[in-house]
Amino acid sequence: MADELWSALPRPLRQVLDGTPAGIAVLDTDLRYRYVNPALAGMNGVPAERHLGRTIAELLPDIDAREEVLRAVLADGRARETTSSGHTRAASPLRRRYWHGAYHRIDAEDGRPLGLVGIVLEVTASRQQQHELEQARSRLALLDAAATQVGTTLDVDTTCGELAAFLVEHLADAATVELLPHPDSPHARPRPDGGRRLRRAALAAAPALLAGVRRFGDRGEHVDYQPGSAIPRCLDSGRPVIENLLGDEELSRSAPNAERVALYRELGIHSGMIVPLTARGHRIGTVTLMRAGASPGFTADDAVAAQDLAGRTAITLDNASRYSREHAVAVDLQRAMLAEPGHPHPDVDVALRYRPAGTGALVGGDWYETVALPDGRTVLAIGDVMGHGIEAATHMSHYQAMLRAMALLEPTADRLLARLDHLACEVHDYRPSTCLVVYAEPARGRYALASAGHLPPAVVRPTGELALLPVEPGPPLGTGLNGYAPTTVVLPPDHTLLLYTDGLVERRDEDIDRSLERFTALRLPPGAGPAPLLDAILAHAPAPAEDDIALLAAAPVAPRPGRRRGEVLTVLSGGRWGAPR
Repeated sequence: MADELWSALPRPLRQVLDGTPAGIAVLDTDLRYRYVNPALAGMNGVPAERHLGRTIAELLPDIDAREEVLRAVLADGRARETTSSGHTRAASPLRRRYWHGAYHRIDAEDGRPLGLVGIVLEVTASRQQQHELEQARSRLALLDAAATQVGTTLDVDTTCGELAAFLVEHLADAATVELLPHPDSPHARPRPDGGRRLRRAALAAAPALLAGVRRFGDRGEHVDYQPGSAIPRCLDSGRPVIENLLGDEELSRSAPNAERVALYRELGIHSGMIVPLTARGHRIGTVTLMRAGASPGFTADDAVAAQDLAGRTAITLDNASRYSREHAVAVDLQRAMLAEPGHPHPDVDVALRYRPAGTGALVGGDWYETVALPDGRTVLAIGDVMGHGIEAATHMSHYQAMLRAMALLEPTADRLLARLDHLACEVHDYRPSTCLVVYAEPARGRYALASAGHLPPAVVRPTGELALLPVEPGPPLGTGLNGYAPTTVVLPPDHTLLLYTDGLVERRDEDIDRSLERFTALRLPPGAGPAPLLDAILAHAPAPAEDDIALLAAAPVAPRPGRRRGEVLTVLSGGRWGAPR
């Protein structure tokens, strides 16, 4: 059979087979080697003559030879291609090798099948590249999904919780996030035994594991880790630590403490991976992933994916931490500046409210002020510095101080705004700010107003209805454009003047005119004084607010005799909005 099969191949073809770098084999109908060229002998790590008379399974038991494909070629004569994998006897550092083979049947002149010729090329490199490409695509898809689910707020613990939940959904049966304590915290002090203490910021697990995993330490608790355990090693090296299927002795050294081993075994947790949280070159904590039951151990690919997620989240956490510190400073500064506005004259009842934005935005530059003038009038002002953060809050305090001083020198609202614009733009170079100024004479029901790009004031009728007042808005302060139009209105004594910043009415993706319509549709408590009115207005505001809210309400202390309640508001000059009735 061997001679007949070999002689069936043309001589020039046999010469090509001996010299080609592709692996070539001739197999008989029992799939035993009858010829092996030098290239295939090198691939297999076995001399060519030792192949002869032996099957692939006998010679190379660690190869998935796909013999069913070879037998199908023998049966119907139709050539086929297939990929096999495994390990030959040739030395290789690879975990697995891959070969692509094409098989053709060899027939005798009378049509009898004599065997097969197989042409084999090693495709491990391209297969590895394909695998790496698939893994890269998978990681990108994972990161893309994480971008919408992790880091949705600037709150540290919320972000940690989102990361833990995402990991349980995609990479683990349970996950925890631990953060290093702030250097000023007593928990940051070195432990006597040399171990580490971290705060558990988040924990997530599959439903069947959740109660058990909480026994490790729930959210908000501080957890001590013995020297040499997995988390301190991860923090020291800055590299992932993978520990699959450890024995009890090894696990007792790797766990936070030796007592933890029994609980791991009880819950069926067999593998763990710890990944550092590193932001801008500094380690801020770790992420622990656990697998239990029938789940496989962690792989190097799992570590790469977890590192990608941890790295991106660490930057978000660092930003959130920086934001929290700046937000706290800015809020304290703004509250300090707004805590003691000037005192109005006793004939006007003034109420003030300030609500900072929620955790999704930095504190803004909203401000208000009241100044009692020597001639008996009271200046009421509200404004909003452009931008957010400490600088905006600082510039807010400067505008507030300038207004206190300049109100004593300027007799009208429009001239006061012109003076503030000059100082802010040409003298101090402050950030622009909107501003609405009112010179109030409540005894006469007279209010003289001017606006520097601020939203129109409102009046609250005794029925609780709201209406906007007609004030022509000029350019914001600090732009140097000047040009502020005065407007004077007369209000009945039972009406309340309302000044507010844009955080009260503006909404994302909503036109400002629609926002004002919605605002004036509010119905407030009838007959309420300034303070209850502001509380009622804030009760209708979204919480948390998208932007800071500052409110100022003013009304005469007592109605003047001889004035009918509910008298129609009179506009004496200026304005472009219709007067409310």
